[in-house]
Amino acid sequence: MMISYIMIGVGVLAAALWLLWRHQRSLKRRAELMQEAIRNRDFTFRLPTNGLLPGERAMQESLNQLGTLVQQQVNAKEVESWERLTRVLTHEIMNATAPIASLSQSLLSHPDVKGTPLEEAVRAINTTSHHLNTFVDSYRKFSHLQQPDIREVALAPLVDELRLLFPAIAIHADLAEGVVVKTDPTMLRQVLINLTKNAQEAGATSLSIVQSQQVLKVSNNGAPIPPEVRQSIFVPFFTTRRTGSGIGLSLSRRMMIQQGGGLELSDRPLGGYHTTFVLQFP
Repeated sequence: MMISYIMIGVGVLAAALWLLWRHQRSLKRRAELMQEAIRNRDFTFRLPTNGLLPGERAMQESLNQLGTLVQQQVNAKEVESWERLTRVLTHEIMNATAPIASLSQSLLSHPDVKGTPLEEAVRAINTTSHHLNTFVDSYRKFSHLQQPDIREVALAPLVDELRLLFPAIAIHADLAEGVVVKTDPTMLRQVLINLTKNAQEAGATSLSIVQSQQVLKVSNNGAPIPPEVRQSIFVPFFTTRRTGSGIGLSLSRRMMIQQGGGLELSDRPLGGYHTTFVLQFP
């Protein structure tokens, strides 16, 4: 009988040690996954907390939240750098093109030019300089945003507005009933319009908006974003379309960051869709 108890005890101890070893291996794997994500500058990692002890669960939740905070700080610094560069470039370009537009306009009415073969060339210079001024002036929006007016906003009316603006896209919404987000309604409206417009230009016919507390996921079934350009889509002036301005996504991210939130491209699109953007609210 004593031997049986000893054998049972040994079996229980062996099972406990095996479970402990398995649990420790799982924790080690978590640490390796987080290290790999950080090396790849992917601070959006989220590891599950199920199966963890209370202290371990609290630690994992803190690390998940830390990833979000680091990503927000990285994005804010990038936006700040691009904002400074944009301000300098637009200032210098406007200083260079304004005299060209003014002088070419004056030459168009000069008797030595008017009615001569030179008139067409001068008019082309004048037109091009005006277009360039307009083009550059549009980028001033990137560095001249008003301070956000944060308030509680219901999302359903904004989604209804999108349906009216983009009737060619079937917009499906899964919104938490009675739940509001803290945001600047004007900025959020512009961000949603930009994302929907991008989806339409990518050939999307369906768009999904899913709300989960202070996170909003906007997905579309348009052409997927190529892997080689995923890291550049939020860079000001970057575009893969010949007629694109390259400011929509960068401006949208800046609007969300200025509110204390963020805008990211998800590595895992919602099922049935090719592209998912994640909006984080303060």
